[in-house]
Amino acid sequence: MLKIQVPATELFNEDTSEFIYIKSQELLLEHSLVSVSKWESKWQKAFIDPYNTKTIPETIDYIRCMTITKGVDPLLYKTMNNVVLDQINDYINNPMTATTITDFSPKSSTKKVTSEEIYQWMVWLGIPFECEKWHLNRLLTLIKVCEIKSQGGKKMSAKETAMNNAELNALRRAKMKTKG
Repeated sequence: MLKIQVPATELFNEDTSEFIYIKSQELLLEHSLVSVSKWESKWQKAFIDPYNTKTIPETIDYIRCMTITKGVDPLLYKTMNNVVLDQINDYINNPMTATTITDFSPKSSTKKVTSEEIYQWMVWLGIPFECEKWHLNRLLTLIKVCEIKSQGGKKMSAKETAMNNAELNALRRAKMKTKG
């Protein structure tokens, strides 16, 4: 969860020729599967799509979807300066885990993914739905770790398999006190 302070500012309403004063407010933001689901239901396109960049209105709306704080003035989102937006981007891009995966295949990182696909992975892997509120990068890392572990690790070569079988047979012969 990210806690940020959006500074007070004033806007000019050209329709009414009046200044609008927006008070400073603290926002609690959560980059999670829940936030992605809200955003995708409104925009009806995949949030995770390396081939499609988001427009400014889509980006601002995602920040709104991330917001946990109640009673936020909708105009506050239009007043966010670059410092605040950089803090939010740093939070979104943070891995939020000590786990690093070295065998990450380039194919999976260039595929667009919807929230429903992530929920499907969670069901298949037995990940509880409480994790939908985790930081999205942490959840995706957990999914990848579960996927790697379920594949049983690295396969042995034919030579390694033969050597392993010879060792096991030698141990069994010694235990049973037989010659073969």
